[in-house]
Amino acid sequence: MAISSRYVALSMSLVLVNLIMFSNFSEAKDFLVGGKSNGWEIPSSPQSQPLNHWAQSSRFQLGDSLVWEYETGKDSVLQVTRVNYLNCVLTKPIAEYKDGNNTKVELNKSGPYYFISGAKGHCEKGQKLIVVVMAPRSAAPAPSPVDAVSPTSGATTISSSSRFGGVLLMMGLGIALVV
Repeated sequence: MAISSRYVALSMSLVLVNLIMFSNFSEAKDFLVGGKSNGWEIPSSPQSQPLNHWAQSSRFQLGDSLVWEYETGKDSVLQVTRVNYLNCVLTKPIAEYKDGNNTKVELNKSGPYYFISGAKGHCEKGQKLIVVVMAPRSAAPAPSPVDAVSPTSGATTISSSSRFGGVLLMMGLGIALVV
């Protein structure tokens, strides 16, 4: 049985679209701390926590990086433990960055990261940041009874909660058209 070139072309197009979609989901991003060039500064009020509000509105993934802009010699960034973050302890940081506009920290594990200013008195005035990196997605959960398709129908079951359900359906359609 000969396969029509039209079906092969359609199938190849679907595969290409899927590759493009998957590559965009895994692309790491650089985040300018505070969302602006002067974001790493003492806030107008310690209670306002503008850096933490900015971080809460962002989605940080594994492989993303934080980028700080500040004047070299006048400030620095300390990565610290939670306790040292809460108490603004400048000694024994996990990491110390003093390179001004070149400070870039890759987020290579999921969970919280704690950062404070290394300039004396700045942390107490609210110049600090908590960033939470999302855990990698686990396998899609089992479909609920509402999502399941009868096994006698010959259809493939796809969980509606799956992030890539539509992509998987498109791949299945492409394969079905080729066969």
